[in-house]
Amino acid sequence: MISHILLGQTLQFTGSPFAEPVEAVTRHLRHGAVGIHDGRIVEVGDASQMRAAHPKAEVTDMGTALLLPGFVDAHAHFPQTRIIASWGKQLLDWLQTYTFPEEARFHDPAYAREVARAYLDACLAHGITSAASFCTIHPESVDALFTEAEARGMRIAAGRVMMDRNDLYPALQDSVQSAHDESAALIAKWHGRGRLTYAVTPRFSLTSTREQLEMAGALWAAHPGTLMQTHLSEQVPEIARMHELFPEAQDYLSTYETRGLIGPGAMMGHAIHLEPREIAVMRDTGTGVVHCPTSNMFIGSGLCDVAGLIAEGIPVGLATDVGGGSSFSMLHSMAAAYEVGQLRGTALHPAQLLWLATAGSAGVMRMGDKIGTLAPGYEADIIALNLSSTPIIAGRAARADDIWEALFPTIMMGDDRAVAGVWVGGKSVSRRV
Repeated sequence: MISHILLGQTLQFTGSPFAEPVEAVTRHLRHGAVGIHDGRIVEVGDASQMRAAHPKAEVTDMGTALLLPGFVDAHAHFPQTRIIASWGKQLLDWLQTYTFPEEARFHDPAYAREVARAYLDACLAHGITSAASFCTIHPESVDALFTEAEARGMRIAAGRVMMDRNDLYPALQDSVQSAHDESAALIAKWHGRGRLTYAVTPRFSLTSTREQLEMAGALWAAHPGTLMQTHLSEQVPEIARMHELFPEAQDYLSTYETRGLIGPGAMMGHAIHLEPREIAVMRDTGTGVVHCPTSNMFIGSGLCDVAGLIAEGIPVGLATDVGGGSSFSMLHSMAAAYEVGQLRGTALHPAQLLWLATAGSAGVMRMGDKIGTLAPGYEADIIALNLSSTPIIAGRAARADDIWEALFPTIMMGDDRAVAGVWVGGKSVSRRV
């Protein structure tokens, strides 16, 4: 049964464009349709045929807009919403100057809810229908984000940050016991509730003692189905500091590896400056990487070897990294990923960029069977992308010979104006006329 039909151009992936030729794993219909019922995609196909087969279905005609799965942002910090685009620091100074003072405010439930609303509204405005976010050490921050996500019906993963070292920002110091007890209580309260997933969240090795990292690994193992998110090898000074704190460590990854914090469902943000051993271990264990290109360039971190990591067999997704990242837009993240690839000598195809922002991120989040793909059986998180959202973009797209040339100007120059419609679980939440 189909109760609602969306009309527009459709673009489907049947596999990874990194593993096979683009033409072999994509299907574009200029006059396509997506049939929806009870929050799921039932059919993707020709518009005329679907309308004829389901004459009683409600129809929403998006014209020439491109219907896609909603963007999946696999690494963000919702508490940093109000410090996004803060000037002039690299990672460790940036945390001290901007991030930690702001995060200290999230003990206040009202403030946490206010920022959570603003963050999720910005996500939806930019076509992000699913995300993985770090919260703060305060349970109130997790409650706020999950409460607002549940009200919107969004598929969100999040977790209370763990940080028990007192040499970075004492006001945000927790303990092994408090981090365990509060995280366990939040898992019991929120994990698996509707479309919500808990992510065990040690911030990174510079903010957690050995004992806290060991506890985080044990907590993750005790709750199958949860995710684990942290940071890895973002900046060279960070890695140097890690070696000071963990002189016995072979490399940065080993600080997580020896404590059970790698494997499927482990999401390593950044992963720029990796050693060969780290790459091999991540490949062999299915540990995921989340590429955060606007953040990497904004904070001066470096150029992630996305194509190389994928060629090694490492799962890779894409993210905004709000607020180290300088935009809420996954289009901007795709554009930055393209530029990073160019600087590394590997220009990514538009299909690869779009796949990273949808199926790639969903796979890293262990949700690749639910979201990130426009296909029957998947949850109906869908966006309509206007490929002529500004006069300049429209002028370039008008000269396109195929869908990829038509899409690429929107990837490089588009913003929230390009998001003509958003559906979450089959329900319209945003429509730009």
